[in-house]
Amino acid sequence: MTPAPYGASPIFDEQSLPDALRNDHRTKAGTWGLLRVLDGEVRLIFVDPPSEQLVTPDRPAIIPPQATHHVVPLGPMTMQVEFYRERPFLGEDAGRG
Repeated sequence: MTPAPYGASPIFDEQSLPDALRNDHRTKAGTWGLLRVLDGEVRLIFVDPPSEQLVTPDRPAIIPPQATHHVVPLGPMTMQVEFYRERPFLGEDAGRG
């Protein structure tokens, strides 16, 4: 079962997305992020090891604690980040543990 988030960011669009999220940043130790795109799509780019994910309303993305990353909007979009104290589970990995 997915744990409940303990917090969430405001909902941002391509205009209001702050520079702090557009540039490299990380969550603190012990904090997992779940990037949810409500409309449109964004590219989530991790620095080390380098990787990218296309995040859409049907494909949220997990952000591990202290993983350096940034977000690139791909046109009009809305998104929000939820914060968890343990790893959130997505539909496809609900049976893993």
